[in-house]
Amino acid sequence: MSDAVVLAERPAAGVLLVRINRPEARNALNLEVRRLLARHLTESGEDPTVRCVVLTGNEKSFAAGADIKEMAGATTVDMIARGTAKLWRAIAACPKPVIAAVNGFALGGGCELAMTCDIIIAGESAKFGQPEVRIGIIPGGGATQRLTRAVGKYKAMRYILTGDLFSAREAFDMGLVSEIVPDAEVEKRALEMAQKIAELPPLAIEQAKEAVLRGMDAALDTGLALETKSSQLLFSSQDQKEGMAAFIEKRKPRFQGK
Repeated sequence: MSDAVVLAERPAAGVLLVRINRPEARNALNLEVRRLLARHLTESGEDPTVRCVVLTGNEKSFAAGADIKEMAGATTVDMIARGTAKLWRAIAACPKPVIAAVNGFALGGGCELAMTCDIIIAGESAKFGQPEVRIGIIPGGGATQRLTRAVGKYKAMRYILTGDLFSAREAFDMGLVSEIVPDAEVEKRALEMAQKIAELPPLAIEQAKEAVLRGMDAALDTGLALETKSSQLLFSSQDQKEGMAAFIEKRKPRFQGK
């Protein structure tokens, strides 16, 4: 088993911490890391004991981009054979909420990795960016689409076409970052939020995530119809009955994901 991605002990019930562990390369995303991330997030999505995932790096880098040394001499055929598009889809497809805890650099593929997550908690000193044009390529892990959807055409164009980096504050102001905290508190805050989510009814959480993601690119009427059906569906769950009974009885609910 490689240690390029470390699955830490669960810090709280229902919470899984996944840490990228290539400090010597500023957590650059080589093919091995991408494959392990895809596998771990796929397994997390299928594990009923996991209710929320926190994805992080270290205090200096979330992930400083793709591993350029690994691809510098690659041909078009080589890049197709790598199959990274399938790995990105697997990472983004996790049905459980995924929180990115970002310290240091989140550049190129690292910024794209954060954007596959549902919530981004960033340290005050974090730096984001899509600098691919500076080495003769363009983003290949979703930034031309996800960044544009997150911040709008004109902000996305400004950073994708120049390769300039932007701060956590700028990312927050643009709507890319969910919350900014002191650098030393990033992981703690992400885990606190993950624990809060993990204590909520998992079926409702998964349905809410799906409604948001599926509805984003659909017509408003289609998204609203999905929301309505998802809401109605949850009335067949034991958690809905428990949640409403607990509310009426003024007690803490016990959600079991049923």
